[in-house]
Amino acid sequence: MSNDENDEHLIEYSAAPLIEHLAELRTRLIYSVLAFVVAMLLCFSFARPLLFFLLEPTAKILQNYGQAPDFTTFAAQENFFVYFRISVLMGFGLSFPIIAFQLWRFVAPGLYKNEQGAFLPFIIASPLLFLAGASFAHYVVSPLAMNFFIGFSDFGTDGTKIAIEGEQRAVFVPRVSDVLDLTLKFIFAFGLCFQLPVLLTLLGMGGIVSSQGLRDMRKYAVVGILILAAIVTPPDVITQVILFVVVYMLYEVSIWLVRMVEKKRDDQLAEDGYFDDEMDDE
Repeated sequence: MSNDENDEHLIEYSAAPLIEHLAELRTRLIYSVLAFVVAMLLCFSFARPLLFFLLEPTAKILQNYGQAPDFTTFAAQENFFVYFRISVLMGFGLSFPIIAFQLWRFVAPGLYKNEQGAFLPFIIASPLLFLAGASFAHYVVSPLAMNFFIGFSDFGTDGTKIAIEGEQRAVFVPRVSDVLDLTLKFIFAFGLCFQLPVLLTLLGMGGIVSSQGLRDMRKYAVVGILILAAIVTPPDVITQVILFVVVYMLYEVSIWLVRMVEKKRDDQLAEDGYFDDEMDDE
């Protein structure tokens, strides 16, 4: 066989797996997009109760101040786009397990069996942690933040703030899109913060960070978390302290998880005789 024929054979051999990978990727993408579209349409049909669920913390604060829990819209198309935004975000959250499974099916054949067993728990833990962070934001952070912001407004004579007759007032008129934007910011901010253990554990598995390094960075982590709390939460000390405590606890949990990963890796190396070889060399 000539050199040209050998080169041609090698090119065909290398091109075939590439085409198979691209076909597999296309199939997984199609399944993921279909799952997202179906979930989005399903959420759009329930967009109204989902909206009321997201606005519930603000509605309760308004009732506490003696104001009717009514939300306004200033454009004819505003409600439609609010429902569409909710359906897109909730649809992605609903379809994420299927999307993650398709990603797993595409990546898994290229991993060793022990790598598959190590990577799969993170795919399961990530959406659960995001859901925990989103729930914490909805039930704890949003009521505290809304109470802080709305407390600067003036209300009618049936509210807790009594206005003098004829005096100018700064009355809070809740707009659907504005309240929803602030609520979603809290949900996504805390949902992402709750991904910290997953992120640091994956970095620990890759050898990028170590448990000792994370311990040494504690003082810098405290400063970073305080800055994050000041940016994400309103200028309310209680909310900032809550965020700081939660994220710092997640940081400590991450150190413990990275240490477990290191111990498992050391045990595997010792079982393979790597440490014994090093001791013999010394």
